[in-house]
Amino acid sequence: MNIGELFSKGGFVMWPLLLLSILSLTVVIERVLFWWKILTRERETAGRVLEAAQRDWRSAGDLARSAIDQPIGRFLNAGLELKDQEPDVVQLAMEASAQEELAAMHKGDKILEAVIAIAPLLGLLGTVLGLINSLGSIRLGDLGTTATENVTLGISEALITTATGLIIAILSLAFYRVFQGLIAQQAKIFQKAGNELELLYRKTWSSQDAGRIAKRVNSSAIAPDPSGTSAEAAEPS
Repeated sequence: MNIGELFSKGGFVMWPLLLLSILSLTVVIERVLFWWKILTRERETAGRVLEAAQRDWRSAGDLARSAIDQPIGRFLNAGLELKDQEPDVVQLAMEASAQEELAAMHKGDKILEAVIAIAPLLGLLGTVLGLINSLGSIRLGDLGTTATENVTLGISEALITTATGLIIAILSLAFYRVFQGLIAQQAKIFQKAGNELELLYRKTWSSQDAGRIAKRVNSSAIAPDPSGTSAEAAEPS
């Protein structure tokens, strides 16, 4: 029995199951291509940006902007483009960017969740309708005779929809769990890269802040007093 025969014997419930399978397959293909593009480049991008940030923030920002088509590039760029802001502001910007990127990675989850929940129920509905149709033609006097052969065949055909619904749901669930695992992995990568970049920024900010304080102290030490003489000249000899 080929696929066409199975589809025709499954009844009208096979049409919504076909629609669900197309939706699930479309989401799976799109997500596989999305994750393939990310997983093959993100670690290299994060390593290059963080290495450059140890030497020069401008170079690190250029590298992050060149990888703006990747989630990790947009995430790191959110912090690097605020290089003149306070560390807390940079931290908030990176946290907001991480939440936005992780939310985008959940694209298609609702469709897969719907397919996982609805497909088995549609398959069961098709089987129940098939059983009702098959058993409705049985008379008590036909039990144990050859008249029940068609009923047995009808029952086996009714189970086609249940098997189809379960297959669609199982495959969708498998890919769904894989995608959720990849999202959890991305959250860890974002957290690790963000912590390293924030630490480097806080060190740079602290050294710059200390330089600004020292500059202000030196400027005030040589500033003239209101009498028109410098602080050193005002001291008694």
